[in-house]
Amino acid sequence: MTELSASSFLSQPALRPSDAAPARAAGADRWLQRAAALLERPRSPRTIALLLAAWIVGVGNLATWRLLGTLAARGEMGPEPARLMAGLAVVGVGITFALLLLFAWPKVLKPAALFLLVLAGVVQHYMLAYGIVVDSSMVANALQTNTHETLDLLGWGLAGQVLLVAGPPALWLRQVRLAPVGAWGQAWRNGLVLALAVGTTAGALVGMYRELAPLVRNNMELRFMLNPFSAVSSTVSTVTKPLRQRKTQLVSITAGAALGPSYSAVATSTPKPPLFVVVVGETARADHFALNGYPRDTTPELARRGVTSFTGVRSCGTNTLASVPCMFSSLGKVGYEGRKAEHENLLDVLQAAGLAVLWVDNQNDCKGVCQRVPHALTRDTFAPAAQAAAALCRDGECLDEVMLAGLDERIAALPAERRAKGVVLVMHQLGSHGPAYYRRSSAASKRFLPECNTHALADCDRQALLNVYDNSIVETDRFLARTIDWLHGQSARHATGMLYVSDHGESLGEYGLFLHGMPYALAPDEQKHVPMVLWMDDGLARRALLSRQCVTAGRDRPLTHDNLYHTVLGTLDVQTPSYRAGLDALASCRGASATAAAGPAVPAPPTAVSARS
Repeated sequence: MTELSASSFLSQPALRPSDAAPARAAGADRWLQRAAALLERPRSPRTIALLLAAWIVGVGNLATWRLLGTLAARGEMGPEPARLMAGLAVVGVGITFALLLLFAWPKVLKPAALFLLVLAGVVQHYMLAYGIVVDSSMVANALQTNTHETLDLLGWGLAGQVLLVAGPPALWLRQVRLAPVGAWGQAWRNGLVLALAVGTTAGALVGMYRELAPLVRNNMELRFMLNPFSAVSSTVSTVTKPLRQRKTQLVSITAGAALGPSYSAVATSTPKPPLFVVVVGETARADHFALNGYPRDTTPELARRGVTSFTGVRSCGTNTLASVPCMFSSLGKVGYEGRKAEHENLLDVLQAAGLAVLWVDNQNDCKGVCQRVPHALTRDTFAPAAQAAAALCRDGECLDEVMLAGLDERIAALPAERRAKGVVLVMHQLGSHGPAYYRRSSAASKRFLPECNTHALADCDRQALLNVYDNSIVETDRFLARTIDWLHGQSARHATGMLYVSDHGESLGEYGLFLHGMPYALAPDEQKHVPMVLWMDDGLARRALLSRQCVTAGRDRPLTHDNLYHTVLGTLDVQTPSYRAGLDALASCRGASATAAAGPAVPAPPTAVSARS
């Protein structure tokens, strides 16, 4: 072998500058040709799926990596956080790869992958912007979101995340070619690789179990943060749930429902029939009601009307779909969530007992609660409310006060024989529904300025966010006060009362969370601690044999949505086998001796109004 000596090397002619540029150009051309050849080389669907899985886990899971980084900084990921995060990356790639392998067929892979990439971008936007996780309840809630709520959640941030996650791989997918393989060959290869992916992922989970188990136990939201796998699995679970449940008849609970002795004119000195209003609030937090000690005066109107505000109430769920049917159920939270069939509810019992029942809704719908009783949506055409709607509605949404417009006419349309016994009216608010809080209050209710006037809540100044939310509570205060005023106007013919309770609370940036809908076990108290307010005139207090002093003294007792069903039945003296006195929030204040102890009369409102206005 001939060796090249240092002297011979030095004796070689030097590369002249004039020769360097062509040489570099030739080298660049060779690299471009190689890159083009790599792009033109057919790829198996499994290779493409693996590369896309790695991309999605790295770029489409920024919310997950942000949370893990925070946990690592707090020392919650053990002495070797980098190793644990690497292991979680392997698990994430394995699960996402397994999901993509289900679509790893030549004519299916590209459109399916593009859909999953866009989905990942959409989900990542909401996880980063509002701190949500996508579980079955969030998916169910999203499927029932109306057009106006959907538009409130759109923005440039959403488009940016979709472009970030789906843009580069979409350009690559357009260029890459799939290797042709027969159907049988494709099937056994996909099956084998899927088995390997599942096995590798399971092995990684077992190897990390000692560190991973306490991490997930203390941060349960991690179970729902793998994007887009969690969104896909939760959607499949939600959509197929009706198919997995055996079809059963509606379980009736109305047998034995009857009006109690107070409905006999002989038995009572106050024969006036009851007119009772149940207001289902939306997204109101108990700790933002001045009635409950909040330092801002968000409830001045209610404070002047002699109401009782219960301070320790917890909701059944953290979103409307979960809470509203549950709060009207006789089963309670545990029984409702574990039910095997649908049951009749409070409104069915009241109607079966003989009372006139009406549900008026300023949201999308009543979540099935009102389907067997008379009900109306405020957006439906209704002539007596048209004038009020012109002033209270904008872009297809109305302030809650629109529910009072034409209310006398709505009630007059109910059967006369039922009205003669009593009326129960349920009004379902739009309330403080986010993220467009600035649309939930009128100009007169905007007491706290400046407001956050964007849907991107995380971009708002903290004080501006509190201002705009508190203004929505001021609007609710105004609406409830107007409802009490209307009830005062009915007191000559009815014994009147109102019970308001919100369906769930709201996160306003605490712990990096916004809005609501977190899984109940993971949700902070801000999403579960709700306001409940009671008002009744002297006629209803006497009819229900209630002591006002006793009711006020018990305002701080712990209560939940489970109490609503039994409290309404007890207050209206409706007898039914499903009633439980132990769950009636007012039962201990009700009795023959309470008539004398009813306390001072409820102060008259500043102005009495008619629902005809």
